[in-house]
Amino acid sequence: MISFREVTKIFPGGQRAVDDLSMDIYRGRITVFVGPSGCGKTTSLRMINRMIDPSSGTITVDGRDVGAEPAAQLRRSMGYVMQSAGLLPHRTVLDNIATVPRLNGVDRRGARARAGELLETVGLDPELARRYPAQLSGGQQQRVGVARALAADPPVLLMDEPFSAVDPVVRDELQEELLRLQRELAKTIVFVTHDIDEATIIGDKVAVFAVGGRLAQFATPEEILRAPANDFVASFVGRDRGFRHLSFTEPSGLTIHPVDPTVLSAATEDVAPGWRLVVDDDGRPAGWLGPDQRPAGDRFTAADLIPGGSLYRQGHSLRAALDSALSSPAGIGVAVDEAGIVRGVLRPTEVVEVIERDRAGLQARVASGEPVARG
Repeated sequence: MISFREVTKIFPGGQRAVDDLSMDIYRGRITVFVGPSGCGKTTSLRMINRMIDPSSGTITVDGRDVGAEPAAQLRRSMGYVMQSAGLLPHRTVLDNIATVPRLNGVDRRGARARAGELLETVGLDPELARRYPAQLSGGQQQRVGVARALAADPPVLLMDEPFSAVDPVVRDELQEELLRLQRELAKTIVFVTHDIDEATIIGDKVAVFAVGGRLAQFATPEEILRAPANDFVASFVGRDRGFRHLSFTEPSGLTIHPVDPTVLSAATEDVAPGWRLVVDDDGRPAGWLGPDQRPAGDRFTAADLIPGGSLYRQGHSLRAALDSALSSPAGIGVAVDEAGIVRGVLRPTEVVEVIERDRAGLQARVASGEPVARG
């Protein structure tokens, strides 16, 4: 456990970056620090490994006061991932990952062997081992940064806005990769971001910081979205927090209507007035044909089709179900299995009915005093 007790940081000139912070970060969970610029979230993170020392208060890791630990030794005992990856440009990928084990006294061969194992752990091709950072994409560099942070198998992993410098598609992939790694490794992760969506996607607990370094709310993502502690949190989370909250709701009772999947040479039966869903040879959705659209030749081609909206993978959240229906040009969502094969369609009115039923059930549980947020 990482514990903050009445921690304050005042920089020269009197700037108060963190104000009387007290909180407990539990072992094996992802805790996210989120808030606007200048709210003290990065300062709080860096005080854990003594990159910054507090002005007052104490921080302990598993009962040990970090202020009593030699700073260099403390930092080598924790993984650290930063926004720009911070890779050494003159070292290969393999040697970048091997840096911390080498500093901890592991011989060159052993450190490189460990680095090679971690390449596959973070989803990188082993053939990248001999490349230099400049020869990698931004997403690949961040994966190398994560591998380097894990190289000494630290119990604590600190991540300072690690995915903010990559494009949205790569960012989604890296978030999924982090969650996969956490399921396998169960590290104690402290993650800093300014993005409330990212915070609620990856965090087991979320600490919302207000300007001036005050902790505004510390709770599960569901609780923050459902019941912001004050006006600042509600404003920071945004007006669409109700939609975000659907990410934590399983679509119990959602009806998936069957369709007759066909290949690109034909379309399914009408599933919305005048609209037909087209699938490829493997049964994966290829797009839509709008009213009065006909193929230019004997077969449908990509040029004939209107791109579909997002897909709903069976068993995912109500947010994904509603988004698939709302983003579809036909106004009806497409449900697929984990292999991406069409399993049916969703009608938006029925998704809304399930949402309303869930909302009514939630209100009843709250009224009865039953816990409604995950632990």
